[in-house]
Amino acid sequence: MPGQVQHGPSQGHSADLDEADLAEHGEGSPPIGYPTADQLTYTVPVATLRPADSPRLVGEDAEHIRVLAEPDRALPPILVHRPTMRVIDGMHRLGATRLRGQDTIDVVFFDGSEEDAFVLAVKANVAHGMPLSYADREAAVARIVTSHPDWSNRAIAAAAGLGPRTVAAVRGRIEGLPQGTARIGRDGRVRPLDSTDGRRVASRLIAAFPDASLRAIARAAGIAPATVRDVRERIQRGEDPAPARRPRASRDGQPARRLATPSTHDYAERLSTQERNDVLRGLERDPSLRFAHTGNRVLRWLVRRVIAEEEWQELVDTVPPHTVYILAALARRCANEWIEFAQQLERRIGSKKS
Repeated sequence: MPGQVQHGPSQGHSADLDEADLAEHGEGSPPIGYPTADQLTYTVPVATLRPADSPRLVGEDAEHIRVLAEPDRALPPILVHRPTMRVIDGMHRLGATRLRGQDTIDVVFFDGSEEDAFVLAVKANVAHGMPLSYADREAAVARIVTSHPDWSNRAIAAAAGLGPRTVAAVRGRIEGLPQGTARIGRDGRVRPLDSTDGRRVASRLIAAFPDASLRAIARAAGIAPATVRDVRERIQRGEDPAPARRPRASRDGQPARRLATPSTHDYAERLSTQERNDVLRGLERDPSLRFAHTGNRVLRWLVRRVIAEEEWQELVDTVPPHTVYILAALARRCANEWIEFAQQLERRIGSKKS
């Protein structure tokens, strides 16, 4: 590609999980891995790069770009999708490079699909730099579930920095997803969504070969060793080796409610997580907010402070005991500030109507 100079190696809530998820244990990475440090870096003209397909709902932070543009700050290579020359990870660094007045920038190329490039963008922004907000990550999950429906909930959760139950809940809200019989886990292995048949086979093998290892039975039955262990324990307790699956929550098929009036108690009670994200995206596209300094400031302030039930439910049991009362008091204080903010907004509309 013209303009490239090879530098050589660089130095530097309540959704059920599927059987494919329950069989996964331990640490792991999504099937698509971030480029490693031993990949080649190239120097390319800044003008050849296209804006990122960013998972950030409100775009880049101008103040962060100014900080990165400080003369003594070293900027690692950015990640670029070679087929489209679109930035995957590094829009803040690209902005800092432009602010410095430089015409070239170091990049590492990724040659996969655009869908896989977006996954890398999410994974990178979860791992370092300015973290994605909860709304950013949940919106990214919906997109990844749509583009990679065969990935397990745990694999998507590892990419987006959310819990697998949150991913399962998002998956359950998306209509029209292809219904497969297996999913790809974080380790790249394919696991069945429903292991009922495999459990039945494993139970017969355990009865016939009681001294066989978990892995041997797992290979023969086509299920995970952890599932075989569960089957063996159920048999020992006198239970059915293939427990009945709980039915998934049904979708009502109703379209998302749109915000027709200023914040009210009734609307707040009805607003689901998905609808909240739809509202945020709608506000982000509103020119009166997006292209006004104060409006853009409000959007950034709002997105970073929104918290959903799925988020705090995953944290509430992990808070160190000695900080519980302090955090509870701070949470109540923040809640009071939000309530006062909402009341002031409602008074403003009320005064205009009168």
